[in-house]
Amino acid sequence: MTLHQDAVSTLDKWRPSLPGQESLRQAFLGFLAAREDACARSCEAGHLTASAVVLDASGSNVLLTLHPRVGRWLQLGGHCEPEDVSLAAAALREAREESGMDGLVLDPVPVHLDVHPITCSLGVPTRHFDVRFAIRAPEGAKPVLSDESDDLQWWPVTGLPDGSEDLTELVHSAVMAG
Repeated sequence: MTLHQDAVSTLDKWRPSLPGQESLRQAFLGFLAAREDACARSCEAGHLTASAVVLDASGSNVLLTLHPRVGRWLQLGGHCEPEDVSLAAAALREAREESGMDGLVLDPVPVHLDVHPITCSLGVPTRHFDVRFAIRAPEGAKPVLSDESDDLQWWPVTGLPDGSEDLTELVHSAVMAG
């Protein structure tokens, strides 16, 4: 199965619990039907990305990265790579790379979708069709800052940093899934 086929299958089977998420799910499926290259970073019209809402073992804290280009606290995640076999695998790979933690456990069912405009590394304005997954870190896991972040920090799920209010629904969906 290709990454594109996995994306279609994953989103076709998923039934979101939030009403606004259903219209996004349908839009993602329409985009995938129209673009065979929808999972490739080179797709200038937009492309699917995979995010990871990394929760600690208790589910009471979420790991956020201070994104160097965006300049704000975000969940971990990023572009799909040619070697990724699924969106879930891409989210887990990104979580490992950006957190430096081993033993992460992924729930392969998406928890949230989002579309946002961005200028990515190719320098071209585009859109990210972001598929978001919940991941649990093992007890006592300590994140390690990588060159992909300006900072990396655990935040209480009920006390996200200023300027990240748009993450509230996402974090809540991940906590409810876990």
